[in-house]
Amino acid sequence: MTIPGHLHSGKVRDLYRVDDKRLLMVASDRISAFDYILPTEIPGKGAILTALTLWWFEQLADVVPNHLVTASVEDYPPELAPYADALRGRSMLCRRLSMVPVECVARGYLTGSGYNDYVATGAICGHALPSGLVDGDRLPAPIFTPATKAEMGAHDENVTREQVASTVGPALAGELEELTLAVYARAAALAESRGVIVADTKLEFGHDRDGTLVLGDEVLTPDSSRFWPADGWVPGRAQPSFDKQYVRNWLLHESGWDRNSPPPPLPDDVVEQTRARYVEAYERLTGQRFD
Repeated sequence: MTIPGHLHSGKVRDLYRVDDKRLLMVASDRISAFDYILPTEIPGKGAILTALTLWWFEQLADVVPNHLVTASVEDYPPELAPYADALRGRSMLCRRLSMVPVECVARGYLTGSGYNDYVATGAICGHALPSGLVDGDRLPAPIFTPATKAEMGAHDENVTREQVASTVGPALAGELEELTLAVYARAAALAESRGVIVADTKLEFGHDRDGTLVLGDEVLTPDSSRFWPADGWVPGRAQPSFDKQYVRNWLLHESGWDRNSPPPPLPDDVVEQTRARYVEAYERLTGQRFD
């Protein structure tokens, strides 16, 4: 599919220029892990991510504005009509934003890189935490743990709120923290009512043409969040999940990959199980069947 106006391809999404005010964001079926794009795609993954993002935009509309113009291909500009079938269900027409160069992460549970930082220092991004916590523990309160936005193939680096303030200014840093925690609070409460724990999530914000801070990119998907079944949560061990942790675990423990070379293709059963987890995340959270 060669859509005109290609601007950028990330690990999962492709961006296209529509005009001075709008972009087309297309979610592929690519999957990444450990900063690599894997050689095997997950069928339907892009459509799942898009559908879940659209659902979350509705749930969060009174918390923060977002960049969506429409996801209905029938309402796209006429020049995109030849690509309608390929774009349907996996694309969004969005307002162009001036993106803030900060990965805005909210953590309600101790895991992942946050757990590694805690083991090493007793803190995450400047937040001192109680001693004796274990992997998977619920934190006393959700915390804002920002990270730098890394280039393709490089690791995002956790930073303190003070470092964010020095980069974007204290006022914007405070607004980012407030909005990130507000989004997390709404999402965590809604998900918990449906038997899902949102352990952490990563958000991206940008300013629109009027200077309003707006939620952009994808939101609260299995690519950008850790989703755990509440009835399977047991601190002190790896948690069952509805996200790409299944792929990470296969790469680390079963694939024989030495991490000094590109990762191997995913076996069919890993592809099927990964897709099933993404679909289950969508269906549990939304209460709707994924078609």
